[in-house]
Amino acid sequence: MTNMDCSHIRFCDRKSDVDLEQLTTLFEIAAFWARERDFENLAVAVANSEPVVTVWDGKSQIGFARATSDGIYRACIWDVVIHPDYQGLGLGRKMVETVLSHPRMSRVERVYLMTTHQQKFYERIGFEENPSTTMVLYNQPEFSPLAAVGSPVGASIESD
Repeated sequence: MTNMDCSHIRFCDRKSDVDLEQLTTLFEIAAFWARERDFENLAVAVANSEPVVTVWDGKSQIGFARATSDGIYRACIWDVVIHPDYQGLGLGRKMVETVLSHPRMSRVERVYLMTTHQQKFYERIGFEENPSTTMVLYNQPEFSPLAAVGSPVGASIESD
């Protein structure tokens, strides 16, 4: 490990700058929740995220975070990860602060973050536990939006 001074953190002006091969390896090393992600789907996730932040030590991608946002009401931070050899240096905090300062995030009324093991880290940045009900819908091939709103399965929608 070399001395880090946080100047390696940058916004990806071109999402093609994200090294998806190195990102896949970083997830395998440091992100238990993302170890099974494949290259093609990561490319889609990165393409649909704004901002995307990477941390580099020379030519090695050692950190990554991304967010999605409507720019004013709601946003969500995803996939915050720092290589274990570089944890504890303040890079994770700086990376999250960089995401939050991006124009797509800086005016947002509420920023969400889902984490299962790092609550104390995010509390130090200013996040609070959210006591409200959170719901999730897992995308299932047999899911029918029509069935979900009470229409008989297999019913057709007529238009004028």
